[in-house]
Amino acid sequence: MTTLTIISKPDCHLCDVAREIIEQVTAELPEGAVDIEEFSILDDKALYDQWWEKIPVVLIDDRLHAHWRLSAERLRTALDTAHDKEQT
Repeated sequence: MTTLTIISKPDCHLCDVAREIIEQVTAELPEGAVDIEEFSILDDKALYDQWWEKIPVVLIDDRLHAHWRLSAERLRTALDTAHDKEQT
């Protein structure tokens, strides 16, 4: 299973947009293909120190995929690729 992590904070417009894109793209995938987790930089000092000026940050299997703005097309391609690798 692919893990998608979003690092965000409350009241962040770009974070809201990223969540919507993630929901849209993952809805197109087979059920259970992606495990989505979200962490707030306000709840974790280490995350804050690392990412505060780049949120929202999207990681796929703990690797940086995007920050600031998320592209639905690029995310779809990355998740399809990750899913295909798991199938082989």
